[in-house]
Formats: sequence, structure tokens, C-alpha cells
Amino acid sequence: MMKKWLSWLRDAMIPRRQTKREFARDMAITLVLLGAAALFCAMLNMIGDSDSAVPLVFVLAVLLTARFTDGYFYGLFATVASVFGVNYAFTYPYFEFNFAITGYPFTFLTMFAVSLVVGMLTEQVKRQGRIEAEVEREKMKANLLRSVSHDLRTPLTGIIGSSNVMLEQYDLLSDEEKKELVEHVREDAQWLVRLVENILSITRIKDGVVQLKKSPEVAEEIIAEAVGKFRKNRKMPVHVKLPDEMLMIPMDATLIEQVLVNLMENVVIHAEGATEIRISISRIEENQVQFCVEDNGKGIDEDILPKLFEELFPHAKEKNADGRRSMGIGLSACMSIVKAHGGDMYAQNRPEGGARVRFVLPTEEEKKNGGQG
Repeated sequence: MMKKWLSWLRDAMIPRRQTKREFARDMAITLVLLGAAALFCAMLNMIGDSDSAVPLVFVLAVLLTARFTDGYFYGLFATVASVFGVNYAFTYPYFEFNFAITGYPFTFLTMFAVSLVVGMLTEQVKRQGRIEAEVEREKMKANLLRSVSHDLRTPLTGIIGSSNVMLEQYDLLSDEEKKELVEHVREDAQWLVRLVENILSITRIKDGVVQLKKSPEVAEEIIAEAVGKFRKNRKMPVHVKLPDEMLMIPMDATLIEQVLVNLMENVVIHAEGATEIRISISRIEENQVQFCVEDNGKGIDEDILPKLFEELFPHAKEKNADGRRSMGIGLSACMSIVKAHGGDMYAQNRPEGGARVRFVLPTEEEKKNGGQG
């Protein structure tokens, strides 16, 4: 029982996964906050009597310590340091420890209890947030596994079926039938390549965040690369509309190209009646650029729109038993990539017919993402 209690206390006070660098960072935060509280209280003492305000200032320092550090240890350390610091530096007689002052034991215990409870409650809230984030990550992994299993099985089954027919009935097939079977194998292989590319994109998600390799890129060049890849395998016309100005955007070029290719592929596979694709790019705000992919098909079912960027679609199998209408991880991967860039993605039906999928990227690197790479 004692070992279990000690193990729980160790895990609660300092997380096992915390590195020396993280420990040094959290300890520095704790000392800076305590130092700032002490400096502020010293200024209050110079102004006038501030005995009643000093404990509250240090309680605030404990609260901030618990908020910006990981584990109970730093909050407890700040609590003890605050209690003894207030007694030594901010309680008469100054710069002496004196716990025999009338009423001070009660003040001591009250401040210690308040600081301790505040720190523990703050850490509990943070832990609950981490638990919820872990649940979401596990849910995402489970959905991704189901989607990958389903989407990989379909093209592989097609390739195996067509190749078996070729091997077993080669002499009985006409040249036209052989050509048709080879074409089916080629289409399924291309489909498989696109799925693998999407899976590789998803594998760059760590702890729910896509790991980016950002650099300033010319948006027009990214579109040109994506359209070039698309045209190698598809014959559907693509019309591109570019702005007069050159737009530089911090991005992971490979992943944004994959997003654009996925959106064009979805038009070919899912946009019923579509005969062309239109891609445009424009600045919608001073620090935002919009990419837009449109088609002239029949549009997206209104029931599907709210779920368009989810990992799996219940309606996909209902529409086509061979699974070719399943959007699989393609659009969910696109959304994850765009979100990781600090942008967002939207879908809607065009009033004149067809669908429009657009995503917005910031043109300036956010400070919090500055270290990604």
C-alpha cells in the first residue's frame, strides 16, 4: 500500500515523461512568478500598509504557477515558498521568522490551504483536459484504422480479381477485353497510390497535430504542381484563375499539394455529371488567402455536407457497393492538414450548380508555430 501511495505521489508531483529541460523550464516559471510577486509586494510596502494584500498576491502567484507548469510539485513548492516568504519578508518583524504572532498560525494555515487547494484544482482541470484530448486521439486513431482498412481493401480486391481473370482465361479473352482488364488494374493501382499518399500524410499527425515542414512558398507554383500531378492521370479539364499579385504563404508545400490533388480527385470520383474543374486563389483579407476548387456537377447532398470532412461516410456504401464512392481518409486528411496550417476548410453547393470546396490559409506565420519543422 505504501509503495502504491508513493508511486501515485511521484506521478502526481512530477510527471514521469518530463525531461530535464522541461523541469528547468517549469522551475524557472515558478521562480519568476514568485519573484514577480515578491517585487510587487515590496513596491506595495513602499507605498503604504499592504499586509492584507500580500497573501492574496502570493495566492495569485501560486495559481499562475499551477496554470503554467506541469504537475503538483511546482504548485506545492510555490505554496510553501509563499507561506514562509510572507512570514519572513512581509510580516512584522520583517526579515525574521516569527510564527508566534497573534493570529498568525490561523493565517498561515488558511493561506497554505487556499494555495494548496487552488493549485490542486488547477492541476486537476489540466489533467482532465489531457484525458479528454487523449480520448479524442484514440477515437481518431480508431476511425482512421477502420477507414484505411476499408479503402485499401477495395482497390486490392479489384487488382487481384482482374489479374486472376487475365491469368485463368487469357486465351479466351479478346484483345479488347484484355485491354479493359489492364485498364481496370491501372485505375485501381492509381487509386491505391493516392490512398497511400493520404496515409503517409496522416502518419505525420502526432498527438493530434500534423508535423509541418513550413517554408515561404509561392501559391501559384503550388497550384501549378498540383494540377500537373492531376493531369498525369486524369483527362478532366482544369481551369485555373490566378490573382495579379504574387502570394507568398508559409506552408508545407508537399501537404498543400496533396490537399489540392485530393479535392480534384474527389470531383472526378464523386461529382456526378461534372465535366470540368475550376481552381482559383484570392486574397480575402490582409493576412488570409483562399484556395477554391469548384465543379459543374450536381452538387453535394445536403445531408452529407455537415459530415463531409469526417473520416467515414455511412452513405458511401449505399451509393455504390464497390466502395468507389467512399471518400475515406482523403477529406479528413485535407482538413487536418489545413487546420495544422492555422486555416480552415468549407464546402457548399454553388447556386448555379455544382459544388465548391475552399480552404483558407494565413499569409503570416503565427508565433506559436514558429518552431515547427
